[in-house]
Amino acid sequence: MVNPKWWATLVVALELCCGTAVSARTGEKSEATQQRTASAESTSHEARLLEVYQLMAQGDPRRALEVAEKLVRDVPNFQLAQLVYGDLLAARTRTLKVMGDVPAASTNAGAAALAELKDESLRRVLASKERPAEGTLPSQFLKLSPQTRTAIAVDAGKSRLYLFTNTPSGLRLTADYYVSVGKAGTIKSQEGDQRTPLGVYYITSNLDTKVLNEFYGAGAMPLNYPNILDIKRGKSGSGIWLHGTPPQQFSRAPRSTDGCLVLSNPDILALIRRISVGTTPVVVSSQLVWMPANQLQTQARPFETALNAWREAKQAGDLNKVLGFYTADFSSYGKNLDQYTTQIRSELKTTRGKNIALKDLSYLQWSDSSETMVTTFGEVVEGRRTGVHKRQYWVRTARDWQIFFEGVI
Repeated sequence: MVNPKWWATLVVALELCCGTAVSARTGEKSEATQQRTASAESTSHEARLLEVYQLMAQGDPRRALEVAEKLVRDVPNFQLAQLVYGDLLAARTRTLKVMGDVPAASTNAGAAALAELKDESLRRVLASKERPAEGTLPSQFLKLSPQTRTAIAVDAGKSRLYLFTNTPSGLRLTADYYVSVGKAGTIKSQEGDQRTPLGVYYITSNLDTKVLNEFYGAGAMPLNYPNILDIKRGKSGSGIWLHGTPPQQFSRAPRSTDGCLVLSNPDILALIRRISVGTTPVVVSSQLVWMPANQLQTQARPFETALNAWREAKQAGDLNKVLGFYTADFSSYGKNLDQYTTQIRSELKTTRGKNIALKDLSYLQWSDSSETMVTTFGEVVEGRRTGVHKRQYWVRTARDWQIFFEGVI
């Protein structure tokens, strides 16, 4: 038997999860709920777990047990599913008061693990309820080139990774996954602090599973941490990856990594099949802010104005005006502004009086203690078919937007 108070909690969980009211007395489902359940059966293992919660809240423990039993049979290393299945079995003989209602001796021995599973359960349910509004995007995605096929945003506070596909009509949210972050949380600053970095990153490679330790599961994709902004701020460390889990685990606790972003093996494989190495941006935020796409376009205009003014200054060949767009502490792969000026002067000899096109232009915003922009483009001078592929980091200063890094990638 299930404690009525606990049952009421599960009814609330169902409403959170599915946005639909249920009858605790009759266990009746609305047509919309039936459709959601049918859809869940054909998607992820997480959806199957949420279906179990759904059925429990609807007062159908028999069917919930059937679904849970099949889930743990199909995915025996899914520890959270095993916990729910155990609860359902125990509920056939006694009243359960809480999730993971086991004898006191067992509770004491596994208190930490049980607390982590409860936390994981809550985050999965809330992620299903707190869906981004239709037509909204994370505030960092101001502009992505059509050549950028996919983009990733991570809400570390919600343990959720969102995958976007770049379509002719703009970015479209195509999937989202539960993800684990650092044991000590976020805002990485130094080697070994067990924190996940926040910022705008890019996937640099897809590591060969033949040489990967099984700890990293079915795949691993390193990020370019520390990025240029991290280096400027004196942050240290390396080896921040998106990767899977060891064979004995389906997923890890919400905060359990040494700084990496860890997904289940089915989920990391789904990502690997879709992303493009080198061009897929990964935004990692403590809390994503979702905004309508047209509002993001409006927000981008001041930066677009600055970027175009820089381009026009180069076209005109005006060295002093061009240099005015660079910060005093500018650097480019070890060169300061004085050293880099030689390269700018050389480029101006080629570009003076010729139009410059910024092909495949992308720019992503990052705001914390300062407002920065990560810009990527191909700089193609009139009369040429190709050009150099550059990345710039801009910062908003008292003089508007200025460049503190520029380099060929």
